[in-house]
Amino acid sequence: MSGESVTRWVVLIVRLPARPSRHRVAVWRELRKAGALSLGQGVWAAPEVPVFADGLDRAVSLTGRAGGEAVVLRASGRGPGDAERFQAMFTAAREEDWTAFLADCGKYAAELDQEIRREKFTLAELEEEEQSLERLRRWHRDLKARDVFGAPGAPEAERELARCARRFEEYGELVFARLHAFGEGDTP
Repeated sequence: MSGESVTRWVVLIVRLPARPSRHRVAVWRELRKAGALSLGQGVWAAPEVPVFADGLDRAVSLTGRAGGEAVVLRASGRGPGDAERFQAMFTAAREEDWTAFLADCGKYAAELDQEIRREKFTLAELEEEEQSLERLRRWHRDLKARDVFGAPGAPEAERELARCARRFEEYGELVFARLHAFGEGDTP
């Protein structure tokens, strides 16, 4: 769908009781996780494409269970300029997501560098780094699915994730080389 023109949007208006605040936080998290764009207090929007439907449905369900109200509207702009402005706002939000992703990729690479400097070549550390890489992969998949207009940072994020995967493989080779240097039953 990347780059296609979306002319319909889903607008969600949420009203929740002030207390307890955990309900507001839960709905906010669900909408952020779904990739919806906050338009103001209690007003969210997303392109009307399938990738957003489940997250919006979960937010509506959470709102109802919390004793709140949710109104879901289908909307289109009054003119092409409205759709273009909303698309630009939505793409800017995805670009922020890609920037955060790139920062985490940088942290991951720095952590691998640190483990190499410390010569921390253990299977436990390798497993921990693999879990961190898998978290990055899941996050990338989620961001890519929600980036329906193709934010400019997406290609760089793809390259950086591939670089992280190569760095992990290199670290894994160092771990196994160290383990084999000590023999089968020995530990470093």
